[in-house]
Amino acid sequence: MHDSLIVYTFAIFALTTLCILWRPQGINEAIPAISGAILLFIAGIVPLHDIVYIFKIVSGPSITIISTIVMCIVLESIGVFRWAALNVVKRAKGSGIRLFWSIMLLCFLMTVFFNNDGSILITTPIILHIVQIIRIKPQQKLPYLFAGVFIATSASLPIGVSNIANLIGLQMVGLNLVSYTNLAFVPSMIGIATLSLLLYLLFRNEIPRKIPDIQDSISDPTFKSHPLSGVKKTVESMNWPLFRTCIFLVVLIRGSYFILPAYGLSIEWIAITGALLLIGIRWISLKISPVDVLWKAPWHILVFAFGMYVTVYALKNTGVTSYMMSILDGVMTQSLMSASFASGILISVLSNLMNNLPSVMLGTLLITEIGLDTQTLQVAYISMIIGSDIGALLTPLGTLATLLWMFVLKKNGVAITWSAYFRVALMVIPITLVVTLIALNIWLWLIL
Repeated sequence: MHDSLIVYTFAIFALTTLCILWRPQGINEAIPAISGAILLFIAGIVPLHDIVYIFKIVSGPSITIISTIVMCIVLESIGVFRWAALNVVKRAKGSGIRLFWSIMLLCFLMTVFFNNDGSILITTPIILHIVQIIRIKPQQKLPYLFAGVFIATSASLPIGVSNIANLIGLQMVGLNLVSYTNLAFVPSMIGIATLSLLLYLLFRNEIPRKIPDIQDSISDPTFKSHPLSGVKKTVESMNWPLFRTCIFLVVLIRGSYFILPAYGLSIEWIAITGALLLIGIRWISLKISPVDVLWKAPWHILVFAFGMYVTVYALKNTGVTSYMMSILDGVMTQSLMSASFASGILISVLSNLMNNLPSVMLGTLLITEIGLDTQTLQVAYISMIIGSDIGALLTPLGTLATLLWMFVLKKNGVAITWSAYFRVALMVIPITLVVTLIALNIWLWLIL
């Protein structure tokens, strides 16, 4: 391909990524993504047949994530997350250390049952409110805030369906959620446990030993709602039959992701069904129309993912991936361990330079064209996701979830600089990444 087109593609890719990360004038990230895609299509770098192919790849995962966030909106409106916050406080029983571990458990479960971005939106304002009302020093707030963002983001690793970056390449490498979970669940849980322990050891001197009983404040009707909240509702007025029905449905839908695809039903249709059922049950029980869902649902996710994939695909069409393949080929074909560490570290580095979503997209294109055998290809992909979900946490730039976390903190008057973030991440993320990759290789040795 002509050198001018390669320069043009790189320029579009760089500008698109920069605008997504910095969001000038607060623009939605989907706007620069689709703008870059349009410019690349007009230039003929990504032809129409590639556009159709890309849409087929990204539409399913995007719809799944949108439907999951819709479920979050419905559950928030009936008070489920307020109930969860109250139980976090109850579990603390006046202990700052117990509160620390309870917050990590809350963030883990929110991501596992929903997704990482939704978890950040739900839990960060809850954590901010808790640390505000227990009146601790600014330095003592950091353990709870960092535990929230690191665990909420890394918890998307074990089952694969909690992060759009995890989902997009599954079919391209011959994996489904069941096979993904078989390979990734045990190593990821070891990684998350390692991260949790490292965070505790790092912050053990800042965590207050005793905290006041704050149950009354959490259940107060004036409890500050988070960005997904559309209905103020106290725990005391919870509609418990509706609560139990919705929780049962969420668990059922989550379980169906692993069962029903074997019978030909795609994950996105399961997610859509779950979202529609929750909306319908709430409408019947509380007479709340779906208007709030229509306004708050992140419909732009599909546009964003599609635009980013087109932009990354343009790098492939200009021959950039071929050059990178020539560098990686020797390492990737040596052994499962070399492929694993090369993939995990590569995506960690790329993610912290340009965000994890385009990095995973680019990495998936790379490993699928090297000519790896199926087993090595799938291990390389799992390792990439480890780099994307854990290694990418080294800087706020690495994931949209961490950028969103920084934005929510700033909006609530909590200043954590990028350098302060990096100092904390540097102490825990590289160790966690290496431990998780080692755990993956040990797990593979045991099961393969």
